[in-house]
Amino acid sequence: MSSATPTTSRVRPLPLVGVLRLGRPSDIWFKPALSVVAAVTPPNLTLLALGRLDLAMYTMAGSLCALYAHNRPYAARARALAWVVLGMIGGLAVALIAASLTTSAVVLVTVGALLAAAQKAVCDATRIGPPGHVVLTFISSASLFAPGTLGQVPGHLALAVAAGAWAWIVGMAPGLVRPHGPERRATAHALNAAAAYAETRGTGDGHARARAGAAAAVHAAWQSLLSTGARTAPRRALERLVVRAEVALAVPADAEAGQLRAWARELRGKGPIPIPRVPRAGDGTTDELLGVEAELDSPARPLLSRLGPLAPIALRTALGCALAGYVALALGVGRPYWALVTAASLYQANVTLTWSRGIQRVVGNLVGVLAFAAIAPLAHLGPAALVLSCLALNFGAEALIGRNYWLGSVCVTPMALLITEFAHLQEPGELMTDRVVDTLVGALVGFVAAVAVTNRRAGDRIELALDALESAREHAAKTVTAEHPEPGALESARRELAAAVVDLRATTDAAAGEWWQRALPEERVVLAEQAGHRTLAATVRRQGLHTTEGAPA
Repeated sequence: MSSATPTTSRVRPLPLVGVLRLGRPSDIWFKPALSVVAAVTPPNLTLLALGRLDLAMYTMAGSLCALYAHNRPYAARARALAWVVLGMIGGLAVALIAASLTTSAVVLVTVGALLAAAQKAVCDATRIGPPGHVVLTFISSASLFAPGTLGQVPGHLALAVAAGAWAWIVGMAPGLVRPHGPERRATAHALNAAAAYAETRGTGDGHARARAGAAAAVHAAWQSLLSTGARTAPRRALERLVVRAEVALAVPADAEAGQLRAWARELRGKGPIPIPRVPRAGDGTTDELLGVEAELDSPARPLLSRLGPLAPIALRTALGCALAGYVALALGVGRPYWALVTAASLYQANVTLTWSRGIQRVVGNLVGVLAFAAIAPLAHLGPAALVLSCLALNFGAEALIGRNYWLGSVCVTPMALLITEFAHLQEPGELMTDRVVDTLVGALVGFVAAVAVTNRRAGDRIELALDALESAREHAAKTVTAEHPEPGALESARRELAAAVVDLRATTDAAAGEWWQRALPEERVVLAEQAGHRTLAATVRRQGLHTTEGAPA
């Protein structure tokens, strides 16, 4: 076992194969697609009836908030959507005030780049999920170049607030029909992932990847359940199912993959939640097993502490967006914010993922420009046709983007071009040319900035994650061997260790994608993961969870 961290730096190859490959659609692909249509339609039709489609950009700022938080339980979704609306309004306010105070394109691009960096950092730190900062940056950047006066700002913000409130209602409405849908889906995903790992019997070439995927799914399921608030009867039933997934993860050779998948299928429907037997339920083990309420009382890490490690990504975003906008201005492009948004959309957890996103963005935008050429004659038939075309493209973008980013961009690009025509129709050829130039400029300059700002801290974070995992493992091991552990202590130690294992894998994967990075301590990571999973299995045995159905514990 190597105890020293290698320090040799190496350049990692950037992928070309598979970047454009289509994946399976998300289980809930239709939810954001339908939600955004439901959120956008009433404001747009109202403005159409009033003959004020020129104000649609401000209502869309609020309406597009309906894209967020679809994987979160409704108690957590209510909070997340409220923060998204506030964040959107805040970015819009800064952009509109800046636009009313100066006409300097250089200053406006600079403001847009700083806003994009802040939006990227906050979205990553809060883990808000798709579509992340891109929608926020699109709205704020476009608003920077919208004509207006300071006196008009309150009215425009009021439109965004009203549309944002409607988007919040749209996002929460499915809870009236299926109040436990998100946590049921998270639990089903954990069961299926555990079944996939159980089928490997803990051996074979793919078992390590299957184990990491199952561990992440189980951890995500617990996070979903813990964010629901009170421990209702449905939540308790779901907790038992997640525990069964954990048992399969700890002892895959004895797990019944078919039973796990059957439970997952039942959760996908609207029927009652299956309730598996938890071993030793009559002797207090159930209370110990489900004693997770203490985790709700543990203080969350302050936002500022989570922003610190994201400084290189924020710097990349600010630099790349600013340079892309400046180059677009130098080339005489009329809408430099398109180049800025293109650059902002590239930045992912590491350079490799940023490279892949850049290729997807360019391909999707170029095909999307051709789609606009075909759609424009129909959309130009009248204001109603323009609105309906945008609604159809909104739906298509969200329905397709889960399969691959470039496919969704094929719809996003003509939609963005049509939105610019809400105020007045424009020459299609000029719009298409500007879009192509801005796409190429934004992608090229944005990627160069990503390479220039190397995230050298990625390797350091692996060391911190290794230390955290070792500390959690030692604590769990001591708790397992304690003769009379405190009530809930074993479950708490198990959950802490599981989170540390998942965090180490995520941190390592992110660091592995950096283009120029010292060699990673891969052997130490693998050994630490193995030790962590062995200790997790020991906690399962100590809690009496590893028993066959119907057998005494």
